[in-house]
Amino acid sequence: MALTPQSSQAFMSEVDDELRRERLTSFWTRWGLVIGAVLLIGLAAFGGYLYWQHRQHEQAGADGEQLQAAYDALGQSDVKTAQAKLAPLAQSNVDAYRALASFTQADILLQRNDLKGAAARFAAIANDASLAQPFRDLALVRQTMAEYDTLKPEAVISRLGSMAVPGNAWFGSAGEMVAVAYLRQNKRAQAGRLFGQIASDKDVPDTLRQRAVQMAGVLGVDAVGQSEDTKTQ
Repeated sequence: MALTPQSSQAFMSEVDDELRRERLTSFWTRWGLVIGAVLLIGLAAFGGYLYWQHRQHEQAGADGEQLQAAYDALGQSDVKTAQAKLAPLAQSNVDAYRALASFTQADILLQRNDLKGAAARFAAIANDASLAQPFRDLALVRQTMAEYDTLKPEAVISRLGSMAVPGNAWFGSAGEMVAVAYLRQNKRAQAGRLFGQIASDKDVPDTLRQRAVQMAGVLGVDAVGQSEDTKTQ
């Protein structure tokens, strides 16, 4: 019996529906387990990330409290307790607390006049590639301060030369050490120019600028005028 146009259209629609069901069934038979596994792995990874974030916040809070306890102990001259608090923090997964704890450990060694031990601690911070560069640069400056009397002038210049430029966060301290290293090499012109730059830099601490003015004057650089000009700008 011939099919009417309406019946033919209904039949083709049923065939299309059946083909779609067959394709869908075949697809899920072949790939269902794989897709399910991927979804489960994705959900597990996302859940793990959320848990990791939660643990990071918890750890940061605990580390902050322990660091404050260490500072409180130092304020009471209880160095032994402070060191006990700082030791695990120096291994913290939170970069900022690890750096602060390590700096404090080094400062304790400096107070004990253990320059070698302090320099080694600062060097460890400076070489920690996981820390932000400002932490590492400050550690290198502090390390050089601790070792300064044992370093050759060229070593100081090589180590701090890139920081002994106006605009660098540690220009004052790094510049002063490099300028003195130039003097030790009898390079008076370079030393005087660098002292003059330090003296005219408004971002350098006042005590350091005053020293720079005096040293620049001795070396024939009119840093007083430069410094006054900077103040009036």
